[in-house]
Amino acid sequence: MEKIDARLFKTMIENGAIHLSNHYTDIDALNVFPVPDGDTGTNMSMTFNAGVADALACNSERVDEIAKKLSKGLLMGARGNSGVILSQIFRGLYQSLDGKADVNGVELATAFVNGSRVAYKAVMRPVEGTILTVIRESADYTMAFANGKENVTPLEVIEYLVKEAEESLNRTPELLPVLKEVGVVDSGGAGLLMVLKGFEMALKGEILERQEAQQVSGAQAEVESEEFGYCTEFIIQLSEKGMKTFKEDSLKESLSRIGNSLVVVQDEDIVKVHVHTLTPGDALNLGQRYGEFVKLKIENMSLQHENIMVNSKEEFKNEPEKEYAVIAVAAGDGLSETFKELRADIVISGGQTMNPSTEDFVEAINKCNARHIFVLPNNSNIILAAQQAESICDAEQVEVIVLPTKSIPQGYAALINFNPEVDVQTNKDNMSEAIGNVQTGQVTFAIKDTTFEGLEIKANEFMGIREKDILVSLPDKLETTKRLLDEMVNEDCELVTLFTGEDVSEEESSEIEAYLEENYSNVEVEMIEGGQPVYSFIISVE
Repeated sequence: MEKIDARLFKTMIENGAIHLSNHYTDIDALNVFPVPDGDTGTNMSMTFNAGVADALACNSERVDEIAKKLSKGLLMGARGNSGVILSQIFRGLYQSLDGKADVNGVELATAFVNGSRVAYKAVMRPVEGTILTVIRESADYTMAFANGKENVTPLEVIEYLVKEAEESLNRTPELLPVLKEVGVVDSGGAGLLMVLKGFEMALKGEILERQEAQQVSGAQAEVESEEFGYCTEFIIQLSEKGMKTFKEDSLKESLSRIGNSLVVVQDEDIVKVHVHTLTPGDALNLGQRYGEFVKLKIENMSLQHENIMVNSKEEFKNEPEKEYAVIAVAAGDGLSETFKELRADIVISGGQTMNPSTEDFVEAINKCNARHIFVLPNNSNIILAAQQAESICDAEQVEVIVLPTKSIPQGYAALINFNPEVDVQTNKDNMSEAIGNVQTGQVTFAIKDTTFEGLEIKANEFMGIREKDILVSLPDKLETTKRLLDEMVNEDCELVTLFTGEDVSEEESSEIEAYLEENYSNVEVEMIEGGQPVYSFIISVE
């Protein structure tokens, strides 16, 4: 095999998506912090499946056109920092393959090098010991190998790329001390390796099947139980092999593991499928085993549901154009209402374990009939997706300003300082200054036993976290909260705001408020019922 043609390229990326999906929970488990936010595998799998779904629907016989569809699908479906970086790797891959109907070994190696360069440019402050290191080192070493071998084949290139990626991944703990302390490799790099291994298997003729459904992560379970996700419909014309192997009950059983609202109907050599799922790529992969698509349609129901978009499109359709709009991200009815009261036009439901995609932000931006739109991601793992949406939108039509808020307190402080009566730059300056003047604290539970920066942590204990530092870990929720407040509040502080989570009772909230009033009479205390998942208390100190 001297070249990869369109059909083989589709098989490769589909195999990569399946291999990643089969192992996403293993990658989720590689999170450094022992908090319930290990979602790298979930984000990367959802991102790559979104791209592969678009690519498989492309009928072109050219590799570059399929790679273009893959790149666009990844771009719009990107979730979390790892998902955005993955999308940029394959954006660079497409750019290098543009103009090529098929691809030889050297061209493939060159494309991965370009993918690594584009990914690095997408990140303002690249960190070594991450997925960026894995793609850069593996691509560069593979390029040297390809240039030094006459008539190198695509299989030889991918085999070498996988080998170097695995070695680079194993070196990540030496580059990031926190990985070494916790005893894990970088999760983003691990996700990339799963994709590349899927490519290698495809080139060797090993076509993967979806494994039995694994335990669904918290975000996915929430979405599926509420029938959010993607409404996926397709019609397949059964192939000669498909006519022999297709069984309606078997396909129904497989689809039921990844979705609901399921309908499968066979009429001779035509099969019609309807399913609601978070991973439409998985559904398409299951169907395509039996034949070719005659028609397919995928609609994002999450964007249409009030829990994902608090404000519906109808609210904005007939409004005149205004100077400003604000889009914020928050999880929990109380937080959503709080941000709306502070002039947020749209609140996208999301946060830890549930990162909105680039497409979610683009849809929200398109709903706002305003000249200038401020976007508050309110989570460090969501900023890149918001910035990617900003780069997609037409700057001549609307100015999108992503303020890199890394927490709910930062977003809250920014909105308090937003003034629709002043100019854009003044607002940007005032809101940015407010972000820099707030401390963030969070109380959540540990999901595993570990040691972090010398602090011994036990599973199910409550941890008090200030910014990125875990300061205390105790069995009692309220005692942990009090200890964290003691670390954060001093005589220079003026205001303490606590957002209470869905697991906090009125009695517990009152006890913490009383503790602050008794011990820190110099500060003003505000208690807000946030209703957020994951974090019992989110603390803002100014």
